[in-house]
Amino acid sequence: MPSLLDIALEHHRAGRHAEAEAAYRRVLAEDSKNADALSHLGLLAGQLGRNEEAVALIEEAHRHGKPQPASLHWLGVAYLELRRFQEAKKCFARILSAVPDSAEAHNNLGAALKGLAETKEAERSYRRALALKPDRPDFHYNLANLLREEGKPEEAEPGYRRAIALRPDHAMAHNNLGNALRVLGRLEEAARSYGAALAIEPGFVETRVNLGIVLQELGRYAESEQCFREAVAQKAGLAEAHYNLGRVLSRLDRSAARDSFRQALTLKPDFIAARWAHAMALLPAVFESEDQVEPSRTAFSQALAELGEKLESRPLGDPADAFCQQPFQLAYQERDNRELLARYGGLCARVMHDWSAREKLRARARRSAKAVRVGIVSAHIRDHSVWSALVKGWVERLDPDRFQIDVYHVGWREDAETALAKDRAARFHAGPKTLREWVAAILEREPDAIIYPEIGMDITTARLASLRLARVQAASWGHPETTGLPTLDYFVSAEALEPAGAQAHYTEKLVELPGLGCCCRPPEAVPAEPDLERLGIDPESRLLVCPGAPFKYAPEHDAVLAAIAERSPNGRLVFFEHGIPELSQKLKRRLTAAFARAGLDFDRRAIFVPWQPRPQFYGLMRRAHLYLDTIGFSGFNTAMQAMACGLPIVAREGRFLRGRLASGLLRHAGLDELVAVSNEDYVALAAKLAGDEEYRARMAERVAAARGALYDDPAPVDALGRFLADATRSMG
Repeated sequence: MPSLLDIALEHHRAGRHAEAEAAYRRVLAEDSKNADALSHLGLLAGQLGRNEEAVALIEEAHRHGKPQPASLHWLGVAYLELRRFQEAKKCFARILSAVPDSAEAHNNLGAALKGLAETKEAERSYRRALALKPDRPDFHYNLANLLREEGKPEEAEPGYRRAIALRPDHAMAHNNLGNALRVLGRLEEAARSYGAALAIEPGFVETRVNLGIVLQELGRYAESEQCFREAVAQKAGLAEAHYNLGRVLSRLDRSAARDSFRQALTLKPDFIAARWAHAMALLPAVFESEDQVEPSRTAFSQALAELGEKLESRPLGDPADAFCQQPFQLAYQERDNRELLARYGGLCARVMHDWSAREKLRARARRSAKAVRVGIVSAHIRDHSVWSALVKGWVERLDPDRFQIDVYHVGWREDAETALAKDRAARFHAGPKTLREWVAAILEREPDAIIYPEIGMDITTARLASLRLARVQAASWGHPETTGLPTLDYFVSAEALEPAGAQAHYTEKLVELPGLGCCCRPPEAVPAEPDLERLGIDPESRLLVCPGAPFKYAPEHDAVLAAIAERSPNGRLVFFEHGIPELSQKLKRRLTAAFARAGLDFDRRAIFVPWQPRPQFYGLMRRAHLYLDTIGFSGFNTAMQAMACGLPIVAREGRFLRGRLASGLLRHAGLDELVAVSNEDYVALAAKLAGDEEYRARMAERVAAARGALYDDPAPVDALGRFLADATRSMG
């Protein structure tokens, strides 16, 4: 006749847990020190997720009998679940002393070591488990997780793929493969991996959030928004879903973004990333009306104060919680932003100083060397306006005998221009890298000086610029606005672009290089003949090209554009649709109202056409009558392209660098006649060029004759070299 313990074990093996537990407890009622009953009841408690109880029962069993590998295994598993990693480590070490080839024990020992941050030992344990049982998908998955978390996504990828091959329905392996691919910059593949995980586990909200983040990074904003809305519907209490919905709504310039950030903060009051993003969302890209501008600046100022108070009481553990968005839109308001950006820059520097102190990172003094070592840090080492206007000339023309140029390409897009930078640089560094890895890569080279061509357009660049990584640190006008960062010593600009008294607009010391401050090549593109009828443009009309992105058109200047249309009856203002349609739609609604106030039909006097590839854009400018530079935030590369096409430009000289880019290059080329000093002059000059064909043709000839003065000027780069040599010498 079977004993009561045998009956309990039979129930346990058959999965009849309630009956098994009752039988074990009857055994213990008769013999409270029965080690087998205690051990198996503990095992059952662990299987049911009652880990505290499991630990207590199995430890009691070991006090009354010799520990067996099975009971040690379940005790160790319970310790793992309770995050008591040191005790778990001892359990699995004891098992392995008795059974050295237990793959399960090696795997679980790896988990305990990982929990103790003994990562090298954990990796060895995971690899030993795989050597013993190479067909276990969970073993491949665990090792891949460790490698990914250690910043080795390229090594983790094969492990995830092997786990999936062995178990295609492993949703978490698909999800984490997506995480690794995202870090590697392979965003389309990451999106497919997340999609595969969701096909297996549609209720996996965290994966849906991950997919939404990648779709946003791919610019697929409508799909991203839908992902986050589904995540919020599935799990309304998930603050991260509301936060990420807010981020994509911010990209779409919707005021609803602020509601999403507030909801995230309601659910998680210490969610610094949501608080940071909410502050930035108070600055819309495209305003509905002029009377929104000052209230938005006041609200932003107040939000900065609140953010500073929160950071005082709760220092950030991870700098990723900050910098999630930047006050990029401030520059498009023709106002002095120095004070606001100084406060913002102070917050950034505080966050990064605290992080670097925890990480024990510190720049080293470099031993004297013949050449000055200069680091250039940018996410735009490719065919991009920052590269074309600034960085390319530095990389190509700074004397390699006097300057060692190290290029740090923190972006993930590469093209032929990236290859050129690789060829010309003394050292070329590219991702993917974690923030710590980028800092380590820079510090290892011990730069004398670092130049950040732009601050405000890329998160990694902004984080690095908020640290002190070299004796001399400078920004330049890839984003033509003061950074406000106390970690930057200089702002490298140009004599031809700055107004009198410009230093007052900068927290950095202003360095004005001669002329345009850069050495550019003539734009290269073969124009393609535009199909005007397909674009909806009457070929007989006079085209006034308005090439700025929607956020470059401030509401205070809408009446200026309407006045030009009114005084140019045969003209057609040509705007370009942005990649984010909502931005263009907001601008069009605002301009339609402004034109109506002037008694004009916007659709008869103006048109939005699709964004054009470069050859088609050049062809359109060759066909156009006039280029209207944006007021307050001018164009530089686009103005250069217009000059290359022989297209007359009308530019209104602004109050700040960012509003003087086109007017500066016109004056530098001796074309002061095309520069207006007031809105009224701007309207009058545009109307004259649009209405007087003889005058326009004469100015087009002058543009074609003068444009050579804009290109291949070595003086700015020579002056940059002298500045770098002097600045690093004085800091030595």
